[in-house]
Amino acid sequence: MTIRVLLADDQALLRSAFKVLVDSEPDMEVVGEASDGAEAVRLARSERADVVLMDIRMPGTDGLAATREISADPALAHVRVVMLTTFEVDEYVVQSLRAGASGFLGKGAEPDELLGAIRIAAAGEALLSPVATKGLIAKFLAQGEGPDGDEPARGGRLDALTSREREVLVQVAGGHSNDEIAERLEVSPLTVKTHVNRAMAKLGARDRAQLVVIAYESGLVRPRVE
Repeated sequence: MTIRVLLADDQALLRSAFKVLVDSEPDMEVVGEASDGAEAVRLARSERADVVLMDIRMPGTDGLAATREISADPALAHVRVVMLTTFEVDEYVVQSLRAGASGFLGKGAEPDELLGAIRIAAAGEALLSPVATKGLIAKFLAQGEGPDGDEPARGGRLDALTSREREVLVQVAGGHSNDEIAERLEVSPLTVKTHVNRAMAKLGARDRAQLVVIAYESGLVRPRVE
């Protein structure tokens, strides 16, 4: 199947460069270009996009607001958003994940990284770098910063999980793949996938990135002090 990609960035030159790169791949195609968040949401619906490369800073409706709108629309439940940032380590990373993004990528990433990110997101995996997973995300979520800071504690959300599902959730929050988790827990990758899917269903998570957010917000995983 061909991955349908939507480009959302207010810089036309950057969109053009991304389009040439994406369209050069046999398994993906650019189905639309947006210069602001409102247009991105509209095109995500009309062009049936699978993955949106979304710039955070855009005039009018920015990337965060557009991502929240996409995530809140049941008709767009299949759409995965990869946020594009100028700097990987900044406050927008956490806000992006809370908004419903599957991950983020620096604008200075290599072409292969960008293409890999699209494929990872389309497969439903979380695109989280070790830097963000182990440092920035942990710090911000532990401090309760962001738009959800006034929500009650979410520890009770994990009550529906089995002990094994919690164990797997800890590993997911550490940025480990299914194969890595399987090796650590001495089970099959298929078993891990089953536990991950069940945890997502019970917790109402769109993808693995949302599981990471929940793991930190609930206190199941604590930030590592470097």
